[in-house]
Amino acid sequence: MTPSLTLAQASRFWWQLGWVSFGGPAGQIALLHRELVERRRWLSERRYLHALNYCMLLPGPEAMQLATYLGWLLHGVPGGLIAGGLFVLPSVLVLTALSTAYALWGQVPVLAAVFAVLKPAVLAIVVVAAWRLGRRVLRTPLQLLLAITAFLGLAWLGLPYPVVVALAALVGWAAGKWRPGLMALPMAHGSRGAASTAEADDPPALHGDATPTPDHARFSPRRLALTLLVWALALLLPLAVLVVWGGWDGPLALMARFFTRVALLSFGGAYAVLPYVAQGAVEQFGWLSASQMLDGLALGETTPGPLIMVVAFVGFMGGWHSTLLGGPGSWGAAVAATLVTVWFTFLPSFGFILAGGPLVERSRDDLRIGAPLAGITAALVGVIASLAVFFAKPVLFSAGSAPLFPWLVLALSLLALLRWRWGVLQLIGAAVVLGVARQLLLGGFAAGG
Repeated sequence: MTPSLTLAQASRFWWQLGWVSFGGPAGQIALLHRELVERRRWLSERRYLHALNYCMLLPGPEAMQLATYLGWLLHGVPGGLIAGGLFVLPSVLVLTALSTAYALWGQVPVLAAVFAVLKPAVLAIVVVAAWRLGRRVLRTPLQLLLAITAFLGLAWLGLPYPVVVALAALVGWAAGKWRPGLMALPMAHGSRGAASTAEADDPPALHGDATPTPDHARFSPRRLALTLLVWALALLLPLAVLVVWGGWDGPLALMARFFTRVALLSFGGAYAVLPYVAQGAVEQFGWLSASQMLDGLALGETTPGPLIMVVAFVGFMGGWHSTLLGGPGSWGAAVAATLVTVWFTFLPSFGFILAGGPLVERSRDDLRIGAPLAGITAALVGVIASLAVFFAKPVLFSAGSAPLFPWLVLALSLLALLRWRWGVLQLIGAAVVLGVARQLLLGGFAAGG
């Protein structure tokens, strides 16, 4: 355990972070970097990127897995469970409340005003994240070329995200084997003490490049076996209870098995796996309609936490409509289905991090691992930039009554982040206040007219 940072202090941070983690994976990764690397100095840039590269290779929500990894690195298994759990808990609570309102009344219009301001503010966070990360990690022409290629591959050619990551890792591996200098890699081991120029004037991080791996993060075959055993029991015992209660093809057991498959297939982020979710939930099982699935995606995009949390809405509506769970219209059945969906969707991510984390920490000085991860890091700049373009289209170019308004919010947000040095939490809070104030003003005019 890091002596100058208690588990209680870290837990308060993870709880606060869970309520403001808007913006999808790019915005959440940017928020984690800003808070943990730049502001609080809990980790160095290199330690953060090493963890992020591993999470980018895994199926599941990258930002949630990154929070789990960093919490585990700071405070062991309890820290990882708390960090990952609190990263998603606010999203579960908010989405359950919104799903209840949706099921009862069909829409939640009050959110529209807030998110009309919040979305361009989050876009600014993503743009600044790509800029700052690029300044730190793109040190050679090859790294810059990888970033540009990743951006064009995703934004223009529409290449699958796993293909982009695999190609970047392959280029990094080849450079590490024959020309390490092309990736700004050291020629030999023992690079932990070399801090980057960008970090030279920063206060020392709690977990810096030269900080030894803590005891709880060291690889141990016995600890790995125990972790795998607990992971298997956490998956199989609840599934067994659901099967005994409702049968192998019972509604909750069916959801458990389906969303476990979703978790294991969700490479490339939520957008890559949502068509599979929609096909199963709408066409195969009939848990909700296609229009309700689209409404659920809209709700998922306007709540904190990972976008894959839209599966909580799918589970809620499946439980709400199920005649086998006391429905239709049973709130208890809907909440039970939501909890089952969330448990089996996010459980694999905890297992990947807690089982694989020690192996990743062990590889920090191994060029065979570090070189492919360095290639992924360079490509990640292009990935974040492509996400910014993806978000910009519906936010800045959608038809509306005030088409210049999102551009104005974006410009003010960039000014606040780059010139006034606002924190991400400050910006999000200001966006919420501005959205509410704007709605009150427009609503007043509408009522008076």
